[in-house]
Amino acid sequence: MNRFFHVGTEKSWTKKGRVFLNAAAFQVAWFVSVLGAAHGLPWLGPLSVMTLLASHLYQSPQRSVELTLALAAGIFGFLFDTALAAGGVFSPVRYWMPAPLSPLWMVFLWVNFMILLNTSLKWLHGRYILSALLGAVGGPAAYYGGAELGATQDAVSTAGVLVLSVAWGCAVPALFYLAKVVNRMMQS
Repeated sequence: MNRFFHVGTEKSWTKKGRVFLNAAAFQVAWFVSVLGAAHGLPWLGPLSVMTLLASHLYQSPQRSVELTLALAAGIFGFLFDTALAAGGVFSPVRYWMPAPLSPLWMVFLWVNFMILLNTSLKWLHGRYILSALLGAVGGPAAYYGGAELGATQDAVSTAGVLVLSVAWGCAVPALFYLAKVVNRMMQS
């Protein structure tokens, strides 16, 4: 009878709980960032992501790896979104940063995404084709969702969605590769 009700060790539940909380915290920070920008409170996103990052770093056994990845993601995201905005793919709500530079609240969304890579999305490491497919769908969905919530000045066009799909289909595997390289460099 005891075997029937046994669903896992306490350790496995702790790991599953951490993965779930990591994914849930990502979603909360994403909504806070996007809705904050849409409603004239662009500082809410960076504040929520910095809070999440501090909590993540506190719990991480590899703080230097995670912090390095977060900084790299911020730089990568700034360049990525600046290029897309300069190309007219989308036009984010801007505060403090002139066009076409990526606004700070969007840079922190990249940091927020990177927090997932070694936790909730760890199962995607080394699965570059699958991560490309998920990026090709999830990336444009996030921009479309942000536009619908008022975080862009215009709706994303059909051509823009296609460009985002290709760009994110390349970006997500690149971020996983970056995570792999940083993980190896910092552990040796």
